[in-house]
Amino acid sequence: MDFVFSFINKAYLCNQILNTFCMETPNWSELSFGYMPTDYNIRCAYRNGKWGTLEITSDTTIPMHVAATSLHYGQEAFEGLKAFMGKDGKIRIFRPDENAKRLQSTCDGIMMPKMSTELFLEAVVKAVTLNKRFVPPYGSGASLYIRPLLIGTSPQVGVKPADEYLFLIFVMPVGPYFKEGFKPTPMVILRQYDRAAPLGTGTYKVGGNYAASLVAGEKAHAMGYSAVLYLDAKEKKYVDECGPANFFGIKNNTYITPESTSILPSITNKSLMQLARDMGMKVEQRRVPVEELSTFEEAGACGTAAVISPIIRIDDIVENISYQFSKNGEAGPVCTRLYEKLRAIQNGDEPDVHGWNVVID
Repeated sequence: MDFVFSFINKAYLCNQILNTFCMETPNWSELSFGYMPTDYNIRCAYRNGKWGTLEITSDTTIPMHVAATSLHYGQEAFEGLKAFMGKDGKIRIFRPDENAKRLQSTCDGIMMPKMSTELFLEAVVKAVTLNKRFVPPYGSGASLYIRPLLIGTSPQVGVKPADEYLFLIFVMPVGPYFKEGFKPTPMVILRQYDRAAPLGTGTYKVGGNYAASLVAGEKAHAMGYSAVLYLDAKEKKYVDECGPANFFGIKNNTYITPESTSILPSITNKSLMQLARDMGMKVEQRRVPVEELSTFEEAGACGTAAVISPIIRIDDIVENISYQFSKNGEAGPVCTRLYEKLRAIQNGDEPDVHGWNVVID
């Protein structure tokens, strides 16, 4: 019987390897934002109080105990970042050190062991290098999305942290997050839904926050909107963030983004704030009353997946108010400049004066 299972496993492995190397090159210009298999993923186990060594595999499945804490108590965290092919043939990974720091913050928040920034960066670079053939070419408008994941794996029935964890990274080539690309889309305020509570897990990148947004998100899509703009869960007076991204507004040469104890600190938003300062703009991170939406000249959602998604209008259907930000259906001048500037740095077309990119020759 052991021989039979060994034979089956070897046959399965050979088939996986054959499928990998026979995989056709994607049509880069037609990529959507979604899962696509690539050659390898990277894994690292935490056991006996320490992290092990990085391992390379082509297996896309995870053996997991039925009582793993990630399945029962939500001990799960993830990150998202991108790599870009430059005109010079070099690959640039955008600000992976910030993702390492944010993952460490999440680990503190839900009691998982922190991985060092050095080991995180080594895993990211290895995952990108081994899957280099999937990095979309310069000028295609696509990028390589990198997904680090950390899960509790040891069995535990009873609410307490796991003893063992698995960290892994897989990658995939992606197109724009919103099918419209860099085009203004409408969003909606649905006051009957909350994304995350103040002082809860909203500031951490955990799957539960996204699960909580699914019902509202699907309702918004069915109504013809690209996303929900959530208000604060406590008072419903202040802008929090969009379902998949941070919110920002532009007025009087000022970049304004909400400050809240339930908003995920976006690395893209942090970068845009710096670029706005570089462009001579004022930057304000503060509470944003919902009524202030009427004063913004431009508005957008920002995050790793979308970069910037300009907002054409926001409808508050309970109050029967529509906040308009684009009269001609095009992105405003500030959103456009910020988007083009950030993309130019990511692609290596402009000097990386802040040292954001990790470059792979």
